[in-house]
Amino acid sequence: MANINRIFKVNGKPFFPIGRHHLYMGGYTAWNEAESEMSFKGLKMCNGNTMCVPIYWDQIEPEKGKYDFASVDTLIKLSRKYEVKLIFLWFAHWKNGVMDFAPGYMKADPNKYKRVTAQTGGTLWVLSSHCKANLEADKKAFTAVCRHIKDVDGKEQTVIGLQIENEPGILGSERDYGSEAEAEFNAAVPAKLLSAMKVAGEGKEYDIWQKAGGKASGSWPEIFGADAGEMMTAWSIASFINEVAKAGKAVYNIPMFVNVWCMEQPWWLIPGEAYPSGGAVNKVINIYKWFAPYIDLLAPDNFQPDRINHNAVYTNYVRDDNPLFIVESHPNLNCMMYDIADFNAIGYFVHFKQLPDGSVPPEQQRRISLTRVVAAMLPLLLKYQGTGKVHAIEEGDPGIHGRLKYPMEFDGYLGLIEFSERNPERGSGLIVQAAKNEFYAAGINIRLMLRPKPVMGKTPVALLGAVDLSHPSFCNYTDRVDWGHFDKNGKFVSDVRRNGDDMRGGVWVGPDNTVTRIITSD
Repeated sequence: MANINRIFKVNGKPFFPIGRHHLYMGGYTAWNEAESEMSFKGLKMCNGNTMCVPIYWDQIEPEKGKYDFASVDTLIKLSRKYEVKLIFLWFAHWKNGVMDFAPGYMKADPNKYKRVTAQTGGTLWVLSSHCKANLEADKKAFTAVCRHIKDVDGKEQTVIGLQIENEPGILGSERDYGSEAEAEFNAAVPAKLLSAMKVAGEGKEYDIWQKAGGKASGSWPEIFGADAGEMMTAWSIASFINEVAKAGKAVYNIPMFVNVWCMEQPWWLIPGEAYPSGGAVNKVINIYKWFAPYIDLLAPDNFQPDRINHNAVYTNYVRDDNPLFIVESHPNLNCMMYDIADFNAIGYFVHFKQLPDGSVPPEQQRRISLTRVVAAMLPLLLKYQGTGKVHAIEEGDPGIHGRLKYPMEFDGYLGLIEFSERNPERGSGLIVQAAKNEFYAAGINIRLMLRPKPVMGKTPVALLGAVDLSHPSFCNYTDRVDWGHFDKNGKFVSDVRRNGDDMRGGVWVGPDNTVTRIITSD
């Protein structure tokens, strides 16, 4: 089994959370139980095993020091009813670079709970990470949340992870210009940061330091030049969140992560404008790793428009100390299968809406289908990710756009993927080669043809699409093909066997909630 750092576990065993990231953009997710229950019905519709759902600081602490965990308890109760797991998203000090979900007592007292000061002198709708009162308030509330979850769920492990903050950073300025922040900006850069960059000898932070002269000591602008504001803000926010996580883990030690509003945008890459300054974007990932050791994961949002940009961003987040985890994904689920096959993602969450009657809008059905595809393959993913045996298929990749067929290569076999021109659904899916003659596939609008590779010194086997009168090109080298599923023990169960004319020209992968097993014969 590949050495993948699977952060999430259930009963001590590796667990791949797949499911729904759900929140009402205009309000509170757990406002009432009926609305919350509809969300869980939607999760079961896509065969997900985990709900990723926010909990809100101002809802949990309506008055200073007084906590209301009714929303937390409702979500845990419903999760148990529907036999799924939960990951809570702590919307607190930051939510998308602003302070919307801070409690009312903090919003009403900006003299104590200070906000970020912009360069113009005005304040922003963002709490300052340089204010100790803000840190203590967040720590206290988050610790109370962790203690409550442990008390009501520690033995059952319904809740398997916590996101601390949501897309943290500053919108409206590259840094805080308040008095506390200004003093730190002009003070010496922490020796620990300078030492860490020197030891690393590479990385984006290191390159920025060298570009500014590589000084052995100095203030933030002296060490980092034009990037000083963002560098200091990243250090400050990473240190802040680390203290919150440390306090929470002292009470209940479960996986904790931060999601990231990535900096790569289709406009000027200005921190505080295109993205929240100080968030864990790719040029400050190391700062977060050095100064936030209590954070298990940095989880980049998947909103890149195409595979080229997507890979350029994600390469920075896929590290031995940071397995890929997607908590927010593109509406079209761009590159979802490549994240799982090539980047070994350890979990994936999908947005989709539900109408008042509980149904999903037709234009979003693809999100349901692709989530089912991944859910159907989970036993194989847990076993074969990282071994080179998991392969992604996505119609419309650079180089194959508009083509109905394209070749693939497997161990001992050549493959040909075909997408139907009669089916408007864009083809997408996964193929796992468990052994030389054993393949599993799941997906949408995919047909797979397999042929043994030519062997030197033996009679050549006709390549795909070539003329071979002894074995026509429209025939497969298959011994058995089944549509089926994996049971609770991870054993494949055949539901329907396929053969004869069904196999002409290749094996069509079954419906999106099934797995197609192909046993080949050389």
